[in-house]
Amino acid sequence: MSEDKTQDKKQSGAVDEVKDPREKLEKCEKEKNEYLDGWKRAKADFINYKREELRRLEEVARYGSEDLMKEMIAVLDSFDLGLQTMEKIGSADKGVYMIRAQMEDALKRRGLERIEAKAGDKFDPSFAEAVTEVESDKPAGTIVEQIEYGYRLYDKILRPARVKISKGKGQS
Repeated sequence: MSEDKTQDKKQSGAVDEVKDPREKLEKCEKEKNEYLDGWKRAKADFINYKREELRRLEEVARYGSEDLMKEMIAVLDSFDLGLQTMEKIGSADKGVYMIRAQMEDALKRRGLERIEAKAGDKFDPSFAEAVTEVESDKPAGTIVEQIEYGYRLYDKILRPARVKISKGKGQS
């Protein structure tokens, strides 16, 4: 009887062996597709990560000098005050103006731009800061005088232009 059971197992095993390779193949195919899909997602995630890192590094390279530029703006302001004082006493040499222009050109090549707010222009708070409102014959919200230049590093405002704006005629 034990031989009959053994032989039955062998015969049923033979049937399982026939089914087993197909099932194994299907299982392997399914696993392969899962692994391939996972690998494709991981590859796409890595490509996106590299792209984001490259963008971040470009931004760091572009705006990494922001603190230095802010300090240089203060130096330019001091330079301008010195030039104004020299002009009042009449002793401003051409060479001093050339040094100022060279300094500004060097900063411009590194992305620093001067923001000018001209008298008569409409006040735009995206690049100018109203320091005070004054009575004027100009319409309300019009720039009357620029007090201080503003500066932008590429597309980022480092310092808005500081201006006086009109509040209109006879308004208090």
